[in-house]
Amino acid sequence: MMHRRLARDYETLTISSEAVIHLASIDYLTKRITDETTPTRRGTY
Repeated sequence: MMHRRLARDYETLTISSEAVIHLASIDYLTKRITDETTPTRRGTY
């Protein structure tokens, strides 16, 4: 799991939780745009 902080609600403030979600979505979208594959335990797909 690339964004482990999203698995549970660790943040105490709503604004910081929202910021983590935004950063994860930006990371996801840039990887989709650049066609960058993420390495997995079984290899790259």
